[in-house]
Amino acid sequence: MFKIGFIKLGNVASSLVADLALDEIAERTDIEVRSLSFGAKMTKNEAEMSAELKSWGPQLVVMVGPNAATPGPTAAREIYKDFPTVVISDGPSKKDAREALEAEGFGYIILPFDPLIGAKREFLDPAEMALFNSDSLKVLSICGSVRLVQEELDRTMASILAGSAELPHILASPEKCTERMEFKNPYARAKAIGALHMAQTVAGIAAAACFRLKELDRIALTAAAGHEVMRAAAKLADEAREMEKAGDSVSRRPHARSGAILEKRGLLDKPDPI
Repeated sequence: MFKIGFIKLGNVASSLVADLALDEIAERTDIEVRSLSFGAKMTKNEAEMSAELKSWGPQLVVMVGPNAATPGPTAAREIYKDFPTVVISDGPSKKDAREALEAEGFGYIILPFDPLIGAKREFLDPAEMALFNSDSLKVLSICGSVRLVQEELDRTMASILAGSAELPHILASPEKCTERMEFKNPYARAKAIGALHMAQTVAGIAAAACFRLKELDRIALTAAAGHEVMRAAAKLADEAREMEKAGDSVSRRPHARSGAILEKRGLLDKPDPI
């Protein structure tokens, strides 16, 4: 039984499903999953508390959350430097920072379109937070980001079992993610690519609201604007999914009990081994 542990420091939309995507109907017999979440916080204090997962003996550790270059995630990586570890985050996206992660022995999947929320009390409340995450997750799910994460973690586990521990080093792009979903209709894929590009712009809008603006009205309007862009991206992604459904060509890749990935297209087809 392969042991995979998840440490969730802070929250991005991927945090909600990274572990669930490995066993979507809870029937895999080849893995055990443990997830340690610290809610929205991601300081060095939470990083230190994450050390409790070590006693379980995970064969692979996955750290999920915002900006992996900040002090909390950095401290957590130091704790797990002797474990095969993959970072899933919205940053860092700069080449030198990613190369530093790789040089330190860590894998990474950077998703720039899993963006910063408009985290200012002048705008954000629990309902708005949940709405933003649901819109973000719709974009990531329909457009291939969730599948990219799932397939790369499955591949990494297989490599560890084979004795090679091949960790991913991926800066995801809209083209890479949508390729994983194997859209049949090119217009559907174009919509999905557009939705990811829109989602990626949200980070810049939210960063202005969170860190640069000072006046209440500008903060509230800018944060709201970012959330409106994410909502529009979710609608565009939904249109892409509906086009694939209309052609009965949605790509589905469920897990078998053994952990093998199956595939099907038609809704009434039986999933077959890839």
